[in-house]
Amino acid sequence: MVTRRRRLLLQLLMRSREVVVGRGGEERDWARRKAEDPAPASTPGRLLFLPPGPEPTAGPQPRGGVGDWKEALTEAVNILQCGQVVAVPTDTIYGITCLAQNSEAIRRIYEIKGRSEDKPLAVCVGHVEDIYKYCKVTVSDQVLRDLLPGPVTLVFKRSEELNKDLNAFTDLVGIRIPKHPFIQKLAEVCDGPLALTSANLSSQTSALTTEEFQDLWPSLGLVVDGGPIGNMTKPECRLGSTVVNLGTPGKYSIIRPGCAFDATVEILQNKHGLSLQS
Repeated sequence: MVTRRRRLLLQLLMRSREVVVGRGGEERDWARRKAEDPAPASTPGRLLFLPPGPEPTAGPQPRGGVGDWKEALTEAVNILQCGQVVAVPTDTIYGITCLAQNSEAIRRIYEIKGRSEDKPLAVCVGHVEDIYKYCKVTVSDQVLRDLLPGPVTLVFKRSEELNKDLNAFTDLVGIRIPKHPFIQKLAEVCDGPLALTSANLSSQTSALTTEEFQDLWPSLGLVVDGGPIGNMTKPECRLGSTVVNLGTPGKYSIIRPGCAFDATVEILQNKHGLSLQS
């Protein structure tokens, strides 16, 4: 059953003549429509409603869509490879992502957010094994697997494999494996890591729905709408991932408490014996 919210979104997109995937997978011709009737500046190049995924998610289930995940993943990969930026759901909040090894795409993300270039971007990968390629890991493999996938960003010293234009001002990098099947699979099928940050203008509130970052839509190549994330009535749902620095062997420090602070400290300190760095 089509919700009132989705119906309003579809009506908006139909009026703007942008590409929308509808029932039966039919696709409106974006280039032809735009020439006839230029779209207003409130719509992305393409918006996809994500169908229910291949496995359950921790939060509310995505709204029913059309097509399948293969279509959405293929579209996202194609757009990322063109150097564009894509909005995606994660296990915490909505994010925007690009190929981390593409320097132009990295600059584009900063422009879209209006973000100072001295603020770092996190990196997203698909498997724990990938972390060793881009980071100098100082903890046991079991620590990584106890924390990831999950709402945690681990900060290590970066390796030479990572694009030098990504966070060029620091030798550290935060790395994530979100516990959301879509972005996890997207990171798996992309050839290289993804740069990932929140889908909002710098200093504004993080987004739990795609409507909450409509001001970014005109700058995005694709918006993947997986429905609301978490409980929108609880402010803690907008905190984003817990960011923990593990660059010093045997120690940890919390850079951002985030939404998984207690669980992260329990794993690091009580299960693995790491001490809080003063």
